[in-house]
Amino acid sequence: MNLQMIQGMFIPLIGTVLGSACVLFLKKQLHQRIHHAFIGFAAGVMVAASIWSLLIPAIDQSDYMGFWSFIPAFVGFWCGILCLLIMDRTIPHLHQGSDHPEGRSANMRKTTMLVLAVTLHNIPEGMAVGVVFAGWMSGSTSITFAGALALAIGIAIQNFPEGAIISMPLKSEGMNKKSAFGYGVLSGIVEPISAFVTILAANIVIPILPYLLSFAAGAMLYVVIEELIPEMSVGKHVNLPTVCFAIGFSMMMVLDVALG
Repeated sequence: MNLQMIQGMFIPLIGTVLGSACVLFLKKQLHQRIHHAFIGFAAGVMVAASIWSLLIPAIDQSDYMGFWSFIPAFVGFWCGILCLLIMDRTIPHLHQGSDHPEGRSANMRKTTMLVLAVTLHNIPEGMAVGVVFAGWMSGSTSITFAGALALAIGIAIQNFPEGAIISMPLKSEGMNKKSAFGYGVLSGIVEPISAFVTILAANIVIPILPYLLSFAAGAMLYVVIEELIPEMSVGKHVNLPTVCFAIGFSMMMVLDVALG
């Protein structure tokens, strides 16, 4: 594992840390329109990353299968969807703006369940970074270092609003700024950890790389459809979150194509 790879794994966490740091400088909670705009932007980035950085490389790496080259992407995609569905049903967590916890009932503080909700969908993001870097390390012609770096940067960009979205509401509920910042950072630590574990298992990962790439795509799209899109649409109907979704999608698409 070289220095470039280690730096790449921590790029998404930097986005979370910078976003969480907003709580140290802003006095008021994010306005609802800004909150929804951030959510829309993050959703757009995740959808574009799922397609260009994960699903397309998974299909490209299965070219040798001819007509059946879609099988690894299809199987991996659905495994990712089902895995996140099971986690969503079993891990206690609470989404922003909701008073009804999801998953198994547990005697946990609200702040803990809020952090778990963000951590839950950070796992596939970290795994996606780890899988792509493992693919680059294997010498795969369909995955370049620039492409892996583009995915890490794209996730870091969408982690910035996520960090603010988790830390700012915690402060508004009475938590001091440093603790709110700490919880925000904590929610993002799982990303480099899951990326590191994935890379360590490279010998296992490489033979089934197309399946794992599409697995990460399915898991990320589950988060977008189940959580982000409904959250950005709550309240009065406005077009801003949709426009921000398009901005996030196009930015990640350009980043991936230009660097990949």
